[in-house]
Amino acid sequence: MNNLSRLCYMKTYHILILLFLFCISACANRQSSQNTDTENTIDTTILTSSTKDSFEIGKLYNNVACKSDAAQSYALYLPHEYKANTLPIIYFFDPHADGALPLKKYKALADVFGFIMIGSNNSKNGNNWPTTENIWNTLFNDARSKIKFNTSRIYTCGFSGGAKVASYIALHHPEIKAVIAGGAGLPDEVQAGNFNFSFTGIAGKGDMNMTDLVALNNELDQTSTRHHLILFDGKHEWSPPKIMNIALTGLQLDAMFNKLITKNDSSINKYVDSGNKRLSADMKANNLLRAEEECRLSISMLNGLTDAVNQFKQKDISFINSVAYKQQFQQQQKLFGIEQSKKAEYQQHFQQLDMQYWANTISSLQTKSKVKIAEGEMYQRLLAYLSLAFYSISNQLINSNQNQPAQYFVTLYKIADSTNSEAWYFSAILNARNKAVETTKNDLLKAVSLGFNDANRMQQQPEFQQYAARLNFAEIKSEMKKTK
Repeated sequence: MNNLSRLCYMKTYHILILLFLFCISACANRQSSQNTDTENTIDTTILTSSTKDSFEIGKLYNNVACKSDAAQSYALYLPHEYKANTLPIIYFFDPHADGALPLKKYKALADVFGFIMIGSNNSKNGNNWPTTENIWNTLFNDARSKIKFNTSRIYTCGFSGGAKVASYIALHHPEIKAVIAGGAGLPDEVQAGNFNFSFTGIAGKGDMNMTDLVALNNELDQTSTRHHLILFDGKHEWSPPKIMNIALTGLQLDAMFNKLITKNDSSINKYVDSGNKRLSADMKANNLLRAEEECRLSISMLNGLTDAVNQFKQKDISFINSVAYKQQFQQQQKLFGIEQSKKAEYQQHFQQLDMQYWANTISSLQTKSKVKIAEGEMYQRLLAYLSLAFYSISNQLINSNQNQPAQYFVTLYKIADSTNSEAWYFSAILNARNKAVETTKNDLLKAVSLGFNDANRMQQQPEFQQYAARLNFAEIKSEMKKTK
């Protein structure tokens, strides 16, 4: 890159860095949508029936077309007790419009709790709020015309950018009684307030947005909003079923608190027992920070429902006042400080074309993130932060046709997050622009093997259309079916 080109690039890039820093929390890494469910319960046909009760219970439908707009569809799962009751319903929002992904993951819980589950196939990162509003209205009205559900128990749940969608809908539609937000919180510029819905935040300890959700939970402590925070050992991902089990239990307890359902002492005592078991395990491991988190979670779940909440309040106070807890808390705060300092360092290097610095930094983070202690979780968050940064910067450079710097950041993206399908999709775009058709196809097949399954996006990508015959879309789409 000559001096003049470098100067022009850097002027443009300073602007992109500012845009990146503004929008980073709204973006997300591409998550694999590969399915490990081997049960033969998935129907991939597009259904257009508008007759109530025409769906089989216990069967996951990937694509139910909306009658008023055939371009919109959703995944649907009706639990086994659907025929007997008018059940509550949860609408799921994946950041990449994979409506079936969370339903595959949680459909067993749908049967345990008796929840109807719907996943939007149109809501995704990059949509503006008017588009989101249109998707919601179409989705809600279509589901209401085809299935019966309890209109006093309508919930939304999302992950990453989808969590912001779930929160946005609840903020604008009073019929929503609760939100489960994984890996992100409220829409940008929205502050914690006295909401008419309960809010459950979920984050992995290695999630780059974990500290934001912790901060939001602390802010909600100053409001009348009923809220819960669930942290787990994991990264930026849809939470494991055992964690979602806790969140759905919270929906049941919140419904009791709000008198939407009859108070059930057996269910309440079951939660008390499970909370005590988790608390005992944390204490046995001498993880007093996690034990205190468990106390706060149980207090938020049980408050106003049972006197058993007092035992968790007393234990919480004893933890906070103990010397051991204070030492662990100080160490945690120290790590948070290091984390912020590292992010500031990275932001400076985003503006420098120093491949060796990033290669060494990423390699170090990948090694340190494997350590099963608090430091390891911090390095996981930093690695996820870089993955998100490289995604966001690469995306903006590609969209502005700055191919040379885009190639640099896509290369970094692949190094930092080699199993992320979006990194390879970006690489395919740039190779197509360079007329490297065979390499483009290989990148697309790599993306598919890592979970990419958006055939429409691929076929509509301008860079790929001119090489459609040589890329052989039919072959790539057949590979997509194998990974589902």
